[in-house]
Amino acid sequence: MGTLPAEIKAIWRGRRRGGKDARPGGGQASMVSSVVNLLNTIVGAGTLAMPSVLSHTGIMLGIFLIIWSGLCAAFGLYLQSKCARYLERGTSSFFALSQITYPNAAVIFDMAIAVKCFGVGVSYMIIIGDLMPGVVMGFIDNAEKSPYLVDRHFWITAFMLLVIPLSFLKRLDSLKYTSIVALISIGYLIVLVIYHFHADPHAAPENVRIIQWAGAVETLSALPVVVFAYTCHQNMFSIMNEIKDNSQPNIVRVIGSSIGLAGIIYIVVSITGYITFGNDVVANIVSMSSTIGKAAIVVLVLFSIPLQVHPCRASLDAVLKWRPNRNSRNAQTNARTGSPMLTASGATRNDPAGPAAMSDGRFALLTAIILTLAYITALSVNSLDRMLAFVGSTGSTSISFILPGLFYYKISDPDSIHHQSLMKEDDDMDDNGTSDVEDAGTLAQSTHSVHSNASGSSPSPATWRWRRKWRWDFDHIEHGLLRKLSLGIAFYGIVVMAVCLIMNLFMQAGH
Repeated sequence: MGTLPAEIKAIWRGRRRGGKDARPGGGQASMVSSVVNLLNTIVGAGTLAMPSVLSHTGIMLGIFLIIWSGLCAAFGLYLQSKCARYLERGTSSFFALSQITYPNAAVIFDMAIAVKCFGVGVSYMIIIGDLMPGVVMGFIDNAEKSPYLVDRHFWITAFMLLVIPLSFLKRLDSLKYTSIVALISIGYLIVLVIYHFHADPHAAPENVRIIQWAGAVETLSALPVVVFAYTCHQNMFSIMNEIKDNSQPNIVRVIGSSIGLAGIIYIVVSITGYITFGNDVVANIVSMSSTIGKAAIVVLVLFSIPLQVHPCRASLDAVLKWRPNRNSRNAQTNARTGSPMLTASGATRNDPAGPAAMSDGRFALLTAIILTLAYITALSVNSLDRMLAFVGSTGSTSISFILPGLFYYKISDPDSIHHQSLMKEDDDMDDNGTSDVEDAGTLAQSTHSVHSNASGSSPSPATWRWRRKWRWDFDHIEHGLLRKLSLGIAFYGIVVMAVCLIMNLFMQAGH
């Protein structure tokens, strides 16, 4: 088939490489459930802080920061999906990636993820304990006569009984229905904010900043809220492991849909809430509103806790399994043998003696430990603002920008044995038989026929290049450029981390 146009060959190769991974493993999760779980991981109680961000930055700069942060977060997710191609189907994780990139630092990466997810889960429990007494007093007259109804410890304990069974579900996809309920709650909160925007008198024009900002310090203090608002990267690998169709175009659609919907929610809530209350808006806009709104926040954070337990458990398991000497030998062995694929536990794909997946007993023990420690911490601490500020500054920035950028830059090095082996595997798929070539010929003939019938001429090379440019999988991006961008987002993450830590240390900025 040497007569096939080069453009058709390139498109056919892209279709093959962007197709569903045929290797064993994976799951049965649909695209919709993946979007729902990822969106629920993104959109949390932080949504309600968006109007206060505009009070610091002004509307124009605030909206720009929301869009920019969404694009950066989406690029980090995209790099994770690209890195997953170097791993065994269904076993992607930060730990597995670190095993073939920075093996001696694997324990640090997973420790940061575990601490970050644990801290966020505890903060959600504290929110429940803080809000439920007010919710009860709003619905029940004289509720204060029953001391337990206004006791935060009672409500944390009561809601833990709901969190426990959800946290013991092994698959992230099993949480899709609770995620739907949580998204309904956030939908109600959005309607509530829009209702106040429509029904309440708006703030005076002089109390609303359009282009002006409150100053550099005020803007930088609001930066962590916007940057960390899209953090969901801890669950991205689980999404890819469980999704049924893991083709690159489908993964890009999941990422685009989740980040896009979150961005729309943030923009709507921030603008309507800020214009309604102006510079007098507080950090949590629903605290200025109804009892039902507070109850909706409780439901939202309740069903978000298991989404934090899931990656925390996986990372804690990886930390406990980590052995520096053994992992170094594995990395050296892979480099000598040219085997690029690792399972999630660190074993090569052809190593039957490698560590097995998490056993039921280990799964139950780690889950019980996480929930017990989180419960004790939530009962003991009234506010985690400062701790969360540091955890968010380090953990969220690392998993959103720094790790995806560094991992992809290292693993996609043209001189890397892992990258060379993956390219060889793709080439073998392209040349694995005459049937593929015949299909390509059929594709070319069909395309030629359609265009001949429509216009009497075959498509020009420029037309093919234009179609390749807008492919969903973005595999048309030049490899060298993508590596430079990955290094750029890692550097961007380091700068953001430094700025946020400085604000927390010296200017008392909250997360």
